[in-house]
Amino acid sequence: MSAPSYRINHQIHAKEVRLLRDDGTQIGVVTKEDALSQGRAAGLDLVEIAPHAVPPVVKLVDYKKFLYQLAKKARSERATAKKVDLKEIRLTPFMAQNDLGTRLRQGREFLIEGHKLKINVKFVGRQLTHREFGDVMWQKAVAELTDISAVDQAPKWFGKVYSGTLTPAQKK
Repeated sequence: MSAPSYRINHQIHAKEVRLLRDDGTQIGVVTKEDALSQGRAAGLDLVEIAPHAVPPVVKLVDYKKFLYQLAKKARSERATAKKVDLKEIRLTPFMAQNDLGTRLRQGREFLIEGHKLKINVKFVGRQLTHREFGDVMWQKAVAELTDISAVDQAPKWFGKVYSGTLTPAQKK
């Protein structure tokens, strides 16, 4: 991810610009030469922050400090961003009810924590002759977790595994 590039000082193409101070207060619409002279007098740079506006918006700031503040803001946004992992539970087509309950409790915890949940129904040996039980088991799991989740990806066959994904339901 590359940082956005900003035009500074003489790189600005517009003849007139809307000038802002470093604290955000507006000076007004001035010519580029007037803005450059104000920047030199204050010992600051002109940084074009909104090039598509008419006239373009420029700010009187120390360019190095401006870049540092942008990087600091990006770091804090990355730190506070919620990381969503894909958690997985494995079921079998002829699983006992208590075992199924245990796995679904684990899946419910994953969904409550905000993670996506992948449900795999794995077939072994002669179980593959009864593929319809995979969908039955998957539907049981989805019915049990439907109050806190929604189907993100419908189940599909991947070799000997019938697999689909649930996503946590949005809180209202």
